[in-house]
Amino acid sequence: MVITSAAAVIAAVVTTGLLVTQSTSTGDDDKPATTATPTTPDNGIVTAAEEPTPEPAYGELGTDSFTIGLRTTARHCFGSAGCNVTVEPELTYLGDSGTIDPDATYEITYEIQGDESGPVIETAELTDQTQLGYTPSLISTASAGTEPSVEITDVQER
Repeated sequence: MVITSAAAVIAAVVTTGLLVTQSTSTGDDDKPATTATPTTPDNGIVTAAEEPTPEPAYGELGTDSFTIGLRTTARHCFGSAGCNVTVEPELTYLGDSGTIDPDATYEITYEIQGDESGPVIETAELTDQTQLGYTPSLISTASAGTEPSVEITDVQER
């Protein structure tokens, strides 16, 4: 009987949030008197709701966020007929790499000058803040003295 009463009290506290106590009345009737009190005191303290952690703010990248140069990896010259030159971009970010979104992919478009048939436009991909993916470019120069140059023309976040 005591276990059943204890289970009933626990169930009442869990479902109502009130602790019900029973005491014997001193009056003429033999009915027990009951009182209800809240199980959690109201101290007037209001707790602030936790705000979610804000997403980190990453900077906008533009053509002025980088410098670019060309690294010559192969050169085959044919006398006065010019040269076939293989070049790769050497990209430098001018800020703190921590300000680049690690989850974003940036397409960096650049234009190579010096090919005898006109400018060559290529695009490199910057991922994971520091990983640069590109395809080496093969250009044909008009003479052995022609030095290719490069300029960034566009930066887009994908």
